[in-house]
Amino acid sequence: VQLQASGGGLVQAGGSLRLSCAASGGTFSNYAMGWFRQAPGKEREFVAAFKGGTTYYADSLKDRFTISRNNAKNTVYLQMNSLKPEDTAVYYCAADRSLITSARADYGSYGYWGQGTLVTVSS
Repeated sequence: VQLQASGGGLVQAGGSLRLSCAASGGTFSNYAMGWFRQAPGKEREFVAAFKGGTTYYADSLKDRFTISRNNAKNTVYLQMNSLKPEDTAVYYCAADRSLITSARADYGSYGYWGQGTLVTVSS
């Protein structure tokens, strides 16, 4: 499956963005989907995942970020609200057909990755 992330940009602190990740080349509904982010000089970190009908979030983000998917459009979304400067990062979407739920936050658990979209939050 190929993944194409979009929707990043520059936003002021307190603002919102919605990222999209369009999938092609596979049966989208068969894939668990995830979002990760990587800030400059930092490791890639888990943001959210959607497996089956269940959503999962990094504890620190669950009150502001929402993952959703539209299987008819082969797209997964990440709605980000109340953005902070520390949310500045490249955001990546990821997919896997055999994601182990307990390993959902491990980027090594995902076999397919999009190219990333940059989110910059200004103070």
